[in-house]
Amino acid sequence: MSSDAREAAPSPAVTTSEEQVATIAEGVEICFQTFGDPTGDPLLLVMGLGGPLTWWPAALCEKLAAAGFFVIRYDNRDTGRSTIFRDGRVTRQHLVAAFLGRRVPVPYSLRDLAQDGLALLDHLDLPAAHVAGVSMGGMIAQSMAIEAPDRVLSLTSLSSTTGNRRVGFQDPRLLPHLLRRAGRTRDEYVAGSVAFWRRISSPGYRDADAEARERAEVTYDRGISLSGVMRHMIAVLTQRDRTEALRSLQVPTAVIHGLADRMVHVSGGRATAKAVPDADLVLVPGMGHDLPAGLHDVFVETIRRTADRVR
Repeated sequence: MSSDAREAAPSPAVTTSEEQVATIAEGVEICFQTFGDPTGDPLLLVMGLGGPLTWWPAALCEKLAAAGFFVIRYDNRDTGRSTIFRDGRVTRQHLVAAFLGRRVPVPYSLRDLAQDGLALLDHLDLPAAHVAGVSMGGMIAQSMAIEAPDRVLSLTSLSSTTGNRRVGFQDPRLLPHLLRRAGRTRDEYVAGSVAFWRRISSPGYRDADAEARERAEVTYDRGISLSGVMRHMIAVLTQRDRTEALRSLQVPTAVIHGLADRMVHVSGGRATAKAVPDADLVLVPGMGHDLPAGLHDVFVETIRRTADRVR
């Protein structure tokens, strides 16, 4: 079955919308898709750096919908079919300077990305929602809860960190691969993507290369912006330390982190859970920096359990 067919063929028990586009501000459009009954518990899924909405697997979204959620997955700005910004060029020199803690021009921040998510809720006439974010998406989700605590019913932070540079660090051996130029052709992009996911995916639950290839093909075909990835990276590198702000959160929170995560060290997950009062910490042996099918039930159960704490 083709990757496009997999994304377009949900379980008969789950209603899935076509991809739609919301104009959330002048010059900013966000592409999104929903799963499940609109009367269910709203759940906003926030993807990480350079990741389109399809990186939230359709099978996972269907399971979440079957668990009672009205699921919304979306492309962040500069990703997929959302608005690609043409201003604010970020160079490798900017990234290195930001990594060293120097001042650099920042086209937009994680807080701006958080406002995009809140604006999408406005577009959908949702006063509040449960929010789950992975990697950079976890940072955005945390920012949403800090900036608008009345809009976030519960928070699930996956494979993420607090912004404190002493935790959640990256395996330095990954840096050259992150800074490497992506292939110019579809085949080159797909090959490079598969090779990189081999380095960061879950050793205990590794999907076949064929699945990573299909994910990369869908990503390329929906549209990629390498300059957008660089803008995401500079937003991550210049993020503030949210530790103290997280201590003030009153929303039910869960933190999921893999013990084999090379992209964001597990210390980032531990620090997040320590900062948020009464947070539930779920550490998963054999989990890397991805959302493998073998762990979908863990994700669904944790997100559902955290949402139920609201009641």
